[in-house]
Amino acid sequence: MRILLDAMGGDNAPEATIRGAVKAASRVEAEILLIGNTDIINQKVREIYGKDTLEEMAPNLKVHHATETIEMEDIPTHAIKRKKDSSMVVGFNLLKQGEGDVFISAGNSGALLTGATLLVGRIKGIDRPALAGILPAYKGRLLLIDAGSNTNCKPINLLQFAQMSSIYLKNTFGMESPRIGLLNIGTEETKGNELTKEAYQLLKEKAEECQINFVGNVEGRDAFSGKIDAIVTDGFTGNIFLKTVEGMGKFIKKALTESLKKNVLSMLGSVTAMPAIKRFAKTMDYKEYGGALFLGVKKPVVKAHGSSDEKLFEYTILQAEQFVKNKAVDRMIEEFEKIQKTVGEETAEPAKE
Repeated sequence: MRILLDAMGGDNAPEATIRGAVKAASRVEAEILLIGNTDIINQKVREIYGKDTLEEMAPNLKVHHATETIEMEDIPTHAIKRKKDSSMVVGFNLLKQGEGDVFISAGNSGALLTGATLLVGRIKGIDRPALAGILPAYKGRLLLIDAGSNTNCKPINLLQFAQMSSIYLKNTFGMESPRIGLLNIGTEETKGNELTKEAYQLLKEKAEECQINFVGNVEGRDAFSGKIDAIVTDGFTGNIFLKTVEGMGKFIKKALTESLKKNVLSMLGSVTAMPAIKRFAKTMDYKEYGGALFLGVKKPVVKAHGSSDEKLFEYTILQAEQFVKNKAVDRMIEEFEKIQKTVGEETAEPAKE
C-alpha cells in the first residue's frame, strides 16, 4: 500500500507534513510518499533531523518531486488546469494511475474538490462529492457532511450526502442502521430556509427506498448527544459548524487549564482528577480523528485541516491507511450502485408485451 501525501499543502507545510510523516512511519505498514519540491523537503529534513534525505529517517518514507504549489489564494479551477506540476495535481494523477492508494492534502479545499472531481472522477450517480468529517460525540462519534466543500447546495445534494454517510458508516464502522439527521434551527419539519425545508421533504419521501434511517431535523445543541450518528448540511453551514466546535474545544481546554492552575488548592485538587481530565482532553481532541474523507469520488481522497500540525498529519496518515484497508470507497461504489439500480428498477415503466 502507498499513501500519497501533499508535502506542500497547508499553512504549516512542509515542516508539519514532514514531522507528521516521520511520526506516522513507524505506526503504518504502508509506504508514505511525500510529493513536493525535493530540494525544499531535504533542506527542511537537514534543519530538523540533521539528515540529508527523508529516506534516511525510515525505509517506508519516499519523496516524489513536484516543482509547483497550489496556494490557498489560487482560484481552484485555474490552479488545477494550469499548475500541472503542483504537488496536488501530481498527487491526483498518481492516484488515478494506480501508483497510490489514497491521497492526503491540507491544501486549498476548492482545488482539492475540483481536482478530485475532474482528475479522479465522481462515483456514478453522485452529483457532488462532499467532505465527511469525524467529530467526537457522547460515547461515540459524529459524522458531519458536508464539512466545507459545497457552499451552495440543492435538496438532491443533501439527499445524496445522507446516502453516502449511511453507506460509509455501515461499512466502515459497522453501524447497522446509522441515524441520519438534517442540521436545522428547529426540529419541526416546517423550520428552516427553503433548502432545508425542501431537503427535509425529499429525505422523508426517499428515506426507505434509499436505505436511509432519517430521524428528522437536528439542532446544533443536540448534535453531540449520542443520539445521532451523522448530520447532513450544506458545506457553508457545515464549515461554520465545524470551526465553531473546534474553537469551543480550544476554549474549554484553555479555560480548564487556567482554572486548575489558579491557586495552590486547585492545583492540589487537580492531581487526583488528572486521569479523568486527560481522558476528557483526549476525547475532545479533534486532531485524533484525522482528516475528512471526500465521499463521492472513485478513489480515497482525504482533506486534512488547513492549519494541521504534525500531530494532525500523523493521525490523518493513520486514518488514511484504515480507509484503504476497510475498502471504504470500493464499498461506497458497490452499495451506491445497488441503491441506484433498485431505485431505477422501481421507477422504470413496465415493459410492453
